[in-house]
Amino acid sequence: MVERIANFLEKLLIGLIRFYQKFISPLKPRTCRFYPTCSEYALQAIKKYGILQGTGKAIIRILKCNPFHPGGYDPV
Repeated sequence: MVERIANFLEKLLIGLIRFYQKFISPLKPRTCRFYPTCSEYALQAIKKYGILQGTGKAIIRILKCNPFHPGGYDPV
């Protein structure tokens, strides 16, 4: 049962990220300092590490995405 809930939450979060990529991100100027972009990084992290650890890695990455960090290539 817990696995089904985690699977549902993972699919929901991936759907929300894809919605952001398709409908919201194109409306804004490119601001991500990293490659892959923070949203693509989040997708890769969730698929590779699962919902909890992947979301944690994505949050840390988003917190690093600021003018005081040089950015650059940062794979999952």
